[in-house]
Amino acid sequence: MDGPMKRFTLLALLAVCCGGTHADELTLKAGHPDAYVVKKGDTLWDISGVFLKDPWRWPHLWQANPQVANPHLIYPGDRLTLVFIDGQPRLVSKRFVKSSPSGQISAKSNAIPAIDLALIEPYLVQNRVVDAEWLEQQPKVLGGENPSYHHVEGDVIYVQGQVAQGTKLAFYAPGRKFKDPDTGDHLGQEIILSATGRVIESGDISRVQLLKSFQETKVGYRVLSVEDDAFMPAYFMPTAGEVADAKLLAAHGNIREMGKLDVAYIDRGSQAGVQAGQVYTVYQPGVKVVMNREGNPVVAAEQSAYEKIKASFGDEMQLPDLYRGQMMIFKVFDKTALGLILVDQRPMRVGDKLFTPDVLLQGE
Repeated sequence: MDGPMKRFTLLALLAVCCGGTHADELTLKAGHPDAYVVKKGDTLWDISGVFLKDPWRWPHLWQANPQVANPHLIYPGDRLTLVFIDGQPRLVSKRFVKSSPSGQISAKSNAIPAIDLALIEPYLVQNRVVDAEWLEQQPKVLGGENPSYHHVEGDVIYVQGQVAQGTKLAFYAPGRKFKDPDTGDHLGQEIILSATGRVIESGDISRVQLLKSFQETKVGYRVLSVEDDAFMPAYFMPTAGEVADAKLLAAHGNIREMGKLDVAYIDRGSQAGVQAGQVYTVYQPGVKVVMNREGNPVVAAEQSAYEKIKASFGDEMQLPDLYRGQMMIFKVFDKTALGLILVDQRPMRVGDKLFTPDVLLQGE
């Protein structure tokens, strides 16, 4: 196994040690069972959703589990029992032990993850957001030994500049340019990994053989060094996100509405304090209305010239925000971040607002 996928495999073990959450109280879901048998394909989030109103607080369910050496390594076949310790719900595990035909105990592997890593693997490996001006200074793909403008795994291509023989490179297609919807400030340039390659001959124009293709590599694509930390952080676990004034910035594929297990960008990143593992509650901003001459509320799309004048002078009311669901951040850039939608009571749209989950969930 080579390159990004090797890095992904080595680092994709999520840290499931206990940690503090924004609030200590756990709220059990109505009709929860007293026990649960773990199935293949389960995630810690899924199992917590069987018991908790807020599944992202799964670390608390495993906070005290004297039954096993590592209380967070849960395997298919294990039986989880709900108990109360100091008044708080906890899950304890009775380990399912599998014997070999010889009667010896078989070592267990494939502990269930926090979330389904297959959902985010392509984004962890392939998506980056970088400074647009910096990207303009990076070398380009000039062509290849194959006369086609589209190159795939095994092809030899030509790259601007002298690069040491044996150097591993990454090739990126341009994506969208992101701007802050409120200020117009540039948030970065999206780039998508098309292939990795290794320099086989160094010179003013270097020859590179493509090792792995995710899509076709074209003339003009940018050439960057392979950075291990560009693919996935070593650890993340769910915590309450506390970055203020964040919004949904863009959906994958520019779809109009987003739902459960969709991936979306937000308009805040590491510079604002966003971290992988943070969970945010998503709300649709409440619409603004003005009263017409008859005293009836009118939304912006249906306002007359008179009503628009009233709105311009601040004579309007904003209705309450509408709860949409929850998302967890899994990859962070300087000014943006990628998140996975894990709860969708209603479809989400670009412009929906992100809040710390504990603050708003108290009123639901």
